[in-house]
Amino acid sequence: MTQIMTCHFKKIIFLSPRAQSRGLLLLFFFFFFLKSTASVILIPMDAESQENHLKAYGITYWVLSKQQKVQWLLNYRGGSFLLPDGDAIRKECQIRGVSFEVLSDGQAETILDEIGSPSKNQEAVILEKAPKIAVYSPKGNQPWDDAVTMVLTYAEIPYVTIYDEEVLNDKLALYDWLHLHHEDFTGQYGKFYGAYRAAPWYIENKKNAEELASKLGYSKVSEEKRAVALKIRNYVIGGGFMFAMCSATDSFDIALAAENVDICEPMFDGDPSDANYQGTLNYGNTFAFTNFVLERNPLRYEFSSIDMTNKRRNVPKESDYFSLMEFSAKWDAVPTMLTQNHTALVKGFMGQTTSFTREEVKPTVMVLGENKLNGEARYIHGIKGKGFFTFYGGHDPEDYQHRVGDPKTELELHPTSPGYRLILNNVLFPAARKKKQKT
Repeated sequence: MTQIMTCHFKKIIFLSPRAQSRGLLLLFFFFFFLKSTASVILIPMDAESQENHLKAYGITYWVLSKQQKVQWLLNYRGGSFLLPDGDAIRKECQIRGVSFEVLSDGQAETILDEIGSPSKNQEAVILEKAPKIAVYSPKGNQPWDDAVTMVLTYAEIPYVTIYDEEVLNDKLALYDWLHLHHEDFTGQYGKFYGAYRAAPWYIENKKNAEELASKLGYSKVSEEKRAVALKIRNYVIGGGFMFAMCSATDSFDIALAAENVDICEPMFDGDPSDANYQGTLNYGNTFAFTNFVLERNPLRYEFSSIDMTNKRRNVPKESDYFSLMEFSAKWDAVPTMLTQNHTALVKGFMGQTTSFTREEVKPTVMVLGENKLNGEARYIHGIKGKGFFTFYGGHDPEDYQHRVGDPKTELELHPTSPGYRLILNNVLFPAARKKKQKT
């Protein structure tokens, strides 16, 4: 074999200059042909081109789970994804109803060159690994009880359900991303006492919570929930990613602020609350909120002044939208990732905690989405220690005024939902190779 290769080598050396030139030209065209025919898959995320934005995130997660990298094209056609080409990926897109385009390597390089231009507010971020996802939720809940579990299920993104026992036994370290179901971390059973204290479901839930607290070694549900909140706080400080919606946002911060004080009335924990507990709250312990005032009335369906639900009487449903803030993709990739969408205006939706009083959001926390007319923050993000947290007001982005007993949302009817896209931006966020934030 070596002799044959040597013989061929000698023949090439003694070719005429004209023959050598022709050979080099053929070689050039051969490699050019290979380069031009190599391809990648673009999943567009603009309003015009994508038929199913939500399942597009599932495809991206699926590719990452196959140990393949993806490029997230921030601010390019609604935050599109660039995937390696392959028959399996094309077939998966077709099965899930996700629109895609096949590009040559040359076309992809042209797009990346344009994105890299200093004049463009765009950036290509590499997604490296599918994050391990945990949802903090009572075991008996159905996927449609919570917007995050619903969209994860619809997008076909796998997750594990955990609850107090796993959290207190330090199982959070197994996961990259944690979602907090619509929990009440204050031990006041969601403040449902006024309207539902005689309802069988309320009585059963209270009984189950008390039994679980006792099993875990706590005399009160409020003490057990506070211990859970502290474990979650440590998870984030250590580098975890936490996402919360509705009452899990403000009740979590309230539990941290009330670490050493009893804020529960007798119908919740069997004994009176501490006198003047408002004055003993420690706002330095919280993630996002400060200087809030707690709601002492146990008959009122409200935790504190953080929530804007009862302060937005002048916001009719027809004009209830919030706007997404614009950030520099090249300098502030993190908030840019979290606000990727095919529209800058997102339909508002309500919940026990609908939105946040702007004046009570800490100055170190970024407001990603706001209703300017009503002065409320809807979608916020911050850093705690080595980790990150995002709070999203409201219960269900496609159910304007979700009430107890309402039918579940059918996401098949809302495959391009901008409100649900914000949740899935957070799901992919831990997969990104992070650059140091500038602001």
